[in-house]
Amino acid sequence: MRKLCLFLLIGALTMLSAKPAFADGAANYKAKCQICHGADLSGNTPMGKKFAMKDLRSPEIQKQTDAQLVATTKAGKNKMPAFKDKLNDDQTKGIIEYIRKTATTK
Repeated sequence: MRKLCLFLLIGALTMLSAKPAFADGAANYKAKCQICHGADLSGNTPMGKKFAMKDLRSPEIQKQTDAQLVATTKAGKNKMPAFKDKLNDDQTKGIIEYIRKTATTK
């Protein structure tokens, strides 16, 4: 019984101290992606228009798997630079999660 209580306490503390990926994804999106893709994911920014950025809310983008979006983010595509050296795996996944959740609320 004592081991179970200790296990539950450690689990609860871990959960309280961990930042949700979505929160980090929002901050990382704002820092790395928003300048081109816009706060609303539309690509309707001066940089987005200049480089013909895709609307991240579009069915074309949203039908892609998370793995495909991670690969594009890491490798870059067309005018989009590669972020493999600027974002780690968790940061990239957090951004994808943020894009998915934000796209469904627009």
